[in-house]
Amino acid sequence: MITIGQLARYVGVSIKTIRVYHDKGLLPEPDRDASGYRRYGANDAIELVKIRTLAEAGVPLARIRDLRSATDEEFQQALREIGNELTDRIRGMRATQGRLRQLAAGHLAPLPTEVGAYLEQLARWGFTPRWVDLQRDLWILVFATHPDLAITLFHDQAEILANPALRQLFLDYDHAHDLGVDDPCLDDLARRIVEATRERYGRDELPELDADSEIPALIQGTVNASSPAWQRLDTLIRAHLDA
Repeated sequence: MITIGQLARYVGVSIKTIRVYHDKGLLPEPDRDASGYRRYGANDAIELVKIRTLAEAGVPLARIRDLRSATDEEFQQALREIGNELTDRIRGMRATQGRLRQLAAGHLAPLPTEVGAYLEQLARWGFTPRWVDLQRDLWILVFATHPDLAITLFHDQAEILANPALRQLFLDYDHAHDLGVDDPCLDDLARRIVEATRERYGRDELPELDADSEIPALIQGTVNASSPAWQRLDTLIRAHLDA
């Protein structure tokens, strides 16, 4: 028979932890010797190893307590479920580790391969590096915040730019970056963008990311902050849409 201190040392837990397990009903308190000290046997050590292993696997103490009264078949089934949960957690942690490595390398998040190919195509179409970098950052934001909708929105955008006439509108938008805010070209461009948008989506069915999402405003705010001309263009587009 061994003392609580010896048991704690052998199993690799603290005395305080053993006392918590006693209080929670996970480990029955043993009889005391003539001096009033608890004395533990081999079975206590085995039970404590089981409890420690389950606790380290992230199993809540209440569930561990329930497992003590489970049949052998129920216990084995529970262990299989816990193992599956651990596998899922490990997979998630590895994915997180990969994202951390991407971040350390200067990449906020990986984008689907087709988005990367699309960004490369933008440069070949004549878009400025500034525009390509902005598009990359904005798609990272959309895929991170709306993973279920992002690919649909991306395909819609890619389809628009596959049309030479619509692509020219975006090229004009890109190249308007350095125009003066009073340049009449901005009003003409805003009018052409609104006409093309209504022709594609209809007057009352303009595309939206999410009715309750703040991301569209954040994206447009990011674009507007890049250029006074772009901010003016956004104001003009809104005015034409409301007209």
